[in-house]
Amino acid sequence: MTWQSSYLLNLNLSRDYYFFVFFATLCSYNFHWYLTPASHHSADFIRWSYYHKNTHLIFYFLGIIGAILFFFRLRDHWFALFFATLLTFLYSAPKIPLPVFRFLKQVAVGKTIFLTAVWTYVTTILPVFISGQKHFNHEMKWFAASRFFLIYSICILFDYRDREEDREVGVRTLVNYFDETAVGRLFGFALMAFFLFTCCLLFSGVSALTVSIILLPGFILFFIFPAAKKSNSDYLYYFALDGLMMLSSLLMAIASI
Repeated sequence: MTWQSSYLLNLNLSRDYYFFVFFATLCSYNFHWYLTPASHHSADFIRWSYYHKNTHLIFYFLGIIGAILFFFRLRDHWFALFFATLLTFLYSAPKIPLPVFRFLKQVAVGKTIFLTAVWTYVTTILPVFISGQKHFNHEMKWFAASRFFLIYSICILFDYRDREEDREVGVRTLVNYFDETAVGRLFGFALMAFFLFTCCLLFSGVSALTVSIILLPGFILFFIFPAAKKSNSDYLYYFALDGLMMLSSLLMAIASI
């Protein structure tokens, strides 16, 4: 996804940043799942994570070592990188069993929006800063908005699947407050915003083929939405839905060969 931003926006992005994103993602994911409890509502993967915490701990330390190394190599951009690190930490912080962090559960209504913003910032906005670009043109703004609403649409489904578990542990989300109809409307709004902002790329000189590739995950998501609401399959969520975030990147990489 980071490569796609660099390719589409013609950024001169340091290879060190790709390694930083890789190791930081490895670190944050394993930190998050290490802290995640399991319940009878949990998906199979969450229960597996609960009983294999040592595996997550090993990958967490590997990730943090690599992230620190490449953070140092990119130290000229320390503030922008630190901001991304802080946002990522705050997403998982409510899971830390200490009183100073527990209050975050009560103010985490927008946790899905928060997570989406982190993904968008790291893979779309931060590469612009790292590459030395001083300002955002319209193409960058449309693409950042397009990516935000695609990821948010996918995250809504994860929140819908985890709504009972979130209620048990006291985490508040918009989906927990909405009924079935309202969740559908929220999803529809996010997906329509994705289509709108992606199509705006045509006015910035992006080719119709490229725009079609970026739109494809949205069409797939639209058709699998009814099935995803009724399923807890790890393959559907962690392979298909998560995979939709990077699908257009892979297709663009193939098309650019």
